[in-house]
Amino acid sequence: MTARSGPGQAQKLESYEPSAGGGVYLRGLSRWQAEDQREDLADLYVESANTQPGEEYRSRESFLRRLADDVRRPGFDMMIAEATITAEAPVLVGCAFGFPVRRDGAWWQGFSGTLPHDVEQLTASGHVFAITEIMVHPHERNRGLAGHLQERLLTNHQASLGAALVDQTDRAACAAFQSWGWRDIGAFQWPAGPAVLRVLVLPLGERSAAKPDGLAHNTDTERPREADGVDPGMR
Repeated sequence: MTARSGPGQAQKLESYEPSAGGGVYLRGLSRWQAEDQREDLADLYVESANTQPGEEYRSRESFLRRLADDVRRPGFDMMIAEATITAEAPVLVGCAFGFPVRRDGAWWQGFSGTLPHDVEQLTASGHVFAITEIMVHPHERNRGLAGHLQERLLTNHQASLGAALVDQTDRAACAAFQSWGWRDIGAFQWPAGPAVLRVLVLPLGERSAAKPDGLAHNTDTERPREADGVDPGMR
């Protein structure tokens, strides 16, 4: 899964077939293409989310606001999955998007406690990518599509670590991320918001006895620390 699929370039998943037969293709969308497909993406979100009856409209509008904010972020990228079930136009069945985490560590402000050193190190080296949304159509769940989407998005950006913030009260979402290989490293809270979020990370490095978490340990990428031991980039 190391080949890059850029905007408009579809690449078939040879190891994956949709539940209704046919094939599934992954391709990247630019920020402009994502905005053009915003309504289709919102439809997929409503279909894939555990939305309570009567809350579909509010859930859809909330997703569209988040998407509008994310597409403006530097380095925004999106990967979609389309199924060729019939001779008609491909059907959107999955999507993942996000942006690179800035090296200054600002994205982690709000993390409770001390950020793990490996995570801080990878952030400083520019190898962390924040995934803000992963969604898969209910008909395609439990078939590994979410894993393909997140892996392709991260490898496209040569990221060693994926990062995500999930509302801790959304147990279904937390369980889904953990089933895709993510692990919980702590709590996070925005200064202006009451919600407590779980910080989830997905290491892409090869696990070994020396690196059981899969995270790279490379002293060449560490930021210099001041004499008092405080990281100047995290103030």
